[in-house]
Amino acid sequence: MTTVTFKGTPVHLAGTFLNLKQKAPSFTLVGSGLEDITLESLPAVKKLLLIVPSLETSVCATCTRTFHAKVANRKDLLLLVISADLPFAQKRYCDTEKFSNLTTLSTMRDQSFAKDYGVLIQEGPLKGLCARAVLLLDETNNVIYEELVSEITSEPNYDKVFSCI
Repeated sequence: MTTVTFKGTPVHLAGTFLNLKQKAPSFTLVGSGLEDITLESLPAVKKLLLIVPSLETSVCATCTRTFHAKVANRKDLLLLVISADLPFAQKRYCDTEKFSNLTTLSTMRDQSFAKDYGVLIQEGPLKGLCARAVLLLDETNNVIYEELVSEITSEPNYDKVFSCI
């Protein structure tokens, strides 16, 4: 069991966070049209997974803006923003921000993704949401960068992420 903090208070996460070179587990998440999206259905390109509690928070919105600004025009990389937000809220956020080349995915139907990826918050006010994390997968879905942000209200280490892309 992994522990991170939320505003300095320890919270436990279900599952085990992924390690470098590990094959990313299959997942089924909900796309913007309420369709099921699986890892296997995505293109065979690098995938940057930004996992956040909710796009409705300032830190999650800032992280999404930062990653989008850096990778939106890349054809060899797919940016996936994963949260428990309903697809309607994710779409509204993207429309407001005028984002393109960004795929939002929701954990709304079950928590399997969050458990399998080791980011499911098990206690406290954010129980049931995902902890903040960044994963970069290669074209065959092996982890080539991983960061579980130790304080949920903090941003990831952008420089480290971008040095791996």
